[in-house]
Amino acid sequence: MAFRPPTARAPSVLLRDAKPLKAIFGHAQRLEHLQRLLESQLQPAAREHCRVASWREGHLLLIVTDGHWATRLRYQQKRLQRQLMAFDQFAGLTRIQFKVQPPTTLPEVAVHAHDLSANAAETIQATADGITNPGLRAALERLAAHAKPKP
Repeated sequence: MAFRPPTARAPSVLLRDAKPLKAIFGHAQRLEHLQRLLESQLQPAAREHCRVASWREGHLLLIVTDGHWATRLRYQQKRLQRQLMAFDQFAGLTRIQFKVQPPTTLPEVAVHAHDLSANAAETIQATADGITNPGLRAALERLAAHAKPKP
């Protein structure tokens, strides 16, 4: 008895036919529409720091990247609420809640590539020549070898 996987179907067919996927896709589209409406009322600098998390029973939950932006948006909360209530989608808005959630992407590790000049390499090598400790001498010679050759 061999397992035969079902034939592959196009993503558009899956989204149209599979009820769970259709519901998830519809919810994502609704949140994206609410996000666009929110961004239209936010200052340009705040747009990248604020995302719509949920809209339910008159409560709008916004995810903010850090405490600084959460504080700035809380000061503007009444104005933002009035402006959003002008849209039909936010007609029953009674409360805006801000939650701080830092971005989940890990910061890139900075690689410190220090260039060693030929003059510095010569000085380090000269120092290494005068050292009697073999370990220290080898370390200084390795360091001097990192010098970039002149073009």
